[in-house]
Amino acid sequence: MDDKSLIERFQDVLWAERGLSENTLSAYGSDLHIFSQWLQTRQKCLLEVSAEDLSRFLASRFNAGISSRSAARTVSTLRGFYGYLLRENQIATDPTALLEAPHIGRPLPESLSEQDVERLLSAPELSSLLGQRDRAMLETLYATGLRVSELVGLRLEQCNFRQGVLRISGKGNKERLVPLGEEAVSWLEDYLRDVRPQLLKGMQCAALFVTNRGAGMTRQAFWHIIKRYANKVDIRKHLSPHTLRHAFATHLLNHGADLRVVQLLLGHSDLSTTQIYTHIASARLQDLHARFHPRG
Repeated sequence: MDDKSLIERFQDVLWAERGLSENTLSAYGSDLHIFSQWLQTRQKCLLEVSAEDLSRFLASRFNAGISSRSAARTVSTLRGFYGYLLRENQIATDPTALLEAPHIGRPLPESLSEQDVERLLSAPELSSLLGQRDRAMLETLYATGLRVSELVGLRLEQCNFRQGVLRISGKGNKERLVPLGEEAVSWLEDYLRDVRPQLLKGMQCAALFVTNRGAGMTRQAFWHIIKRYANKVDIRKHLSPHTLRHAFATHLLNHGADLRVVQLLLGHSDLSTTQIYTHIASARLQDLHARFHPRG
């Protein structure tokens, strides 16, 4: 089996066993294709790799200027790939057994203040249909902490406005119920009653949030919209696809929410993934202490 077929088979197994997203599978495939191309310049294939080859490859990647985080992901990809080959009896020994991932610090996700969020939520022009739709989307995103892919992928049948919850199918096809809150429910009901039918113009679409062409909103289009509104209200912070998700988690913790509750709402399988937000909340507490405590 050639390198390309091995990589595709590995991706198929990851999708079937772990339900990884297309973006994650694509990243794994990209790492392995880069490694395969590097091996070809040395007249080798993926089944003929030694621990020394791996070390030299990683050194070449560092020399090319990749970050520690990208290198760590590459190491994780290689470990998973050669572990799979070992289980499938494609290789006799695992060349990654002694491979160490580079140490990386865990950066704090940039968040928005509550005032920034209020300005962002108020940015859409409510005199237009698209502005009302955008306000409903922003309110929903901030109220639930959804991943953007989860937000644009929402379908009508996932919404229960009577109970005020969304049924979300997240990473690994794990389902969770996420409360909406009265404010988001109100904006969504107005959108469904007054806006969505006019955007669809009689067309059919299963997506909750639709464009003026009657199709479902895309992740890329929505983040273009958010950045436009951020510029409109002069929010200069860098906005990533997770900015409002970070704000949702941070503001909950700042107002006393339990970390495990936030974990469930975000859909994190591991509490350690959620604990990164406690650093932000702690920074806020330190700031308040420094400003108001007599010995701050």
